[in-house]
Amino acid sequence: MRARIYQPAKTAMSSGQAKTKGWILEFVSETARDVDPLMGWTSSGDTQAQVRLSFASKEAALEYAQENGIDAVATEPKKRKPVIRPGGYGENFATNRRGVWTH
Repeated sequence: MRARIYQPAKTAMSSGQAKTKGWILEFVSETARDVDPLMGWTSSGDTQAQVRLSFASKEAALEYAQENGIDAVATEPKKRKPVIRPGGYGENFATNRRGVWTH
């Protein structure tokens, strides 16, 4: 059994960082998916591909994989650079502007 351990990225529908702190152990599908000719659904005989385990830390996920004989590969997330403006939101309403402010 092969698996990958990763930290999920934020969803595209949200600007917050919810559900991105934990780590996920996800099994890699060992068989190709088949397309049902009648309905067009994709299916697979590999039920391990449906399993996703959540962990609080990367070390806990690696320890679980090692104890259960799972060949796991951990990938580090690419961290986002924070966007912090010096004036913040209040800069939009500053009264000490040097130039004319228009829309």
